[in-house]
Amino acid sequence: MSGVPSSMDEGRRGPARWLLAIYAALFLIYTLVPIAVMITFSFNQAPNGRVSLRWIGFTLDSYRHAFAIADLTTALIHSLVVALVAMVASVVIATPLALALARYRFRGKRATDVVIFADIAAPAVVVGASLLSLFLTLNMPRGLFTIFIAHIAFDIAFAVVVIRARVATLDPALDRAAADLGATPWVAFWTVTFPLILPGVIGAGMLAFALSIDDLIITSFVAGQTLTFPLWVYGAVKTGIPPQVFVLSTLIFLGGALIAVLNSVLAHRAGRGGAR
Repeated sequence: MSGVPSSMDEGRRGPARWLLAIYAALFLIYTLVPIAVMITFSFNQAPNGRVSLRWIGFTLDSYRHAFAIADLTTALIHSLVVALVAMVASVVIATPLALALARYRFRGKRATDVVIFADIAAPAVVVGASLLSLFLTLNMPRGLFTIFIAHIAFDIAFAVVVIRARVATLDPALDRAAADLGATPWVAFWTVTFPLILPGVIGAGMLAFALSIDDLIITSFVAGQTLTFPLWVYGAVKTGIPPQVFVLSTLIFLGGALIAVLNSVLAHRAGRGGAR
């Protein structure tokens, strides 16, 4: 019978499953080994104040003095503030744009699509150089404000793509049904559309935050004398990285992992609730 897999089909699927499992394991190892090394050596002793990739001994001193380097702490605060502002601003700007691109036809739609995908495809050096030329033309002093503008500019395109993909899965009849029940477009958006696209909005925000907090190339063009965490670490490589870099990087990674797990749990619960 065609609906029952034959023993030959099962025999063919067996090696394929093993190959897939091996491939997935190798991918995870390739991805996680550098992170594991960073976390492991964040507990290593650093007698000369610099990270050593030779295991000396276990210690928690680096965690006790995680914020002992004032410049590094300030740079981390700059990165967190910029990432949060870029995340919120890009999502706020990208959400209505994604709705318009996914649901409506208007003059300039194709040009907007081209600009969005060009922003994603453009090398970071090109984006950074173009923003630098803009700020120089406007005689705008480079610093934290220009970093805000630059990060929002390149985050918006990614946020639009993520939210637009979520909007494309919605049934337009839901809005018409809300209108038939007397809801205004604004009420229909907040009570019907926004809750449905919220997972996409959250995903876009997390992606924007991740892209912003670890950006080095574009930030180096527009930062001036302001240091972010990646810029500080890049400069410290020349003289030796202090252990606090590994400690703060570990904390950032664990914070991001915790947020991802919470988001996955909430999405799973929302899915179960919708299924009921």
